[in-house]
Amino acid sequence: MEEDYIKQLEATISKFMAPIKNIPFPVAIKALSGYKVIAFDKSSKEDCRLLDKLKTAARSAGEKAKQVGFERNRPNEVGNDIEPYVKKALSDVGLKAETPRNVKGKRQGLAYPDIEITEPNGRITYLECKTYNIKNIATSQRAFYFSPSVKITNDARHLLLSYQIERIRRQEKTIFVPVHWRIYTIDDLLVSVKHEFNASNRDMYREEALLVEGSII
Repeated sequence: MEEDYIKQLEATISKFMAPIKNIPFPVAIKALSGYKVIAFDKSSKEDCRLLDKLKTAARSAGEKAKQVGFERNRPNEVGNDIEPYVKKALSDVGLKAETPRNVKGKRQGLAYPDIEITEPNGRITYLECKTYNIKNIATSQRAFYFSPSVKITNDARHLLLSYQIERIRRQEKTIFVPVHWRIYTIDDLLVSVKHEFNASNRDMYREEALLVEGSII
C-alpha cells in the first residue's frame, strides 16, 4: 500500500509540475494582483494622445542612449541601461514616470513592470522596457517574465517598449546602441507557467548535511 501511495504521489507531482501554456495575460494579472488589464483602444482619443507622447519619448530616449552606448555582453542586457533614459523622456513629454510600488507601498526595481506612467488626468499605464537582437525576434527564446511579486496596484493599460540593439565599434570599444524602437500592447498576450522546486541558502547549507570542507591556500 505504501509503495502504491508513493507512486500515486509521484504521478501527481509530475502532473503538477507540467507547464501550463496559453494563459491570457489579463487573466494571469487579475489572478495575481486582483487588478484588471485595460485593453489599449486605437479608436480612443485619450489612448491615441498617450501613444503620441510615448512615440516622442521612445524616439528621444533612443537617440540619447545611442549617443552614450553601453558595454554589455548581450543585447538583452541593455534594457536596464536604457530605462533611466525612457523615464526622463516620459517626464519631458508631461507624463509622470516612476518605479512602481509593491503592495506594501515600497518602490521595487526588480520584477514586472519596469515603469508606472501617470497621465495628468490620473490614468495609469504600466510600461515594460526590453531590448532585442533582430536575429532572435522571431524565435522561441523566453524574453518576458513576471511572478507573484508582480507590482500591479491599479487597473491599467500594459504596454511594451522595446529597442533593437546592435553592436558597433566606437573609440576602440565594442558597445551596444539602440537603432530602432517598437511599442506593443500586451493585453492580448498569451503566457505560460513553468513550476519549479527551489530551496534557500539556509536550506542547502545545513551543518548536519556537510560532508567535508577545506581551505584553499
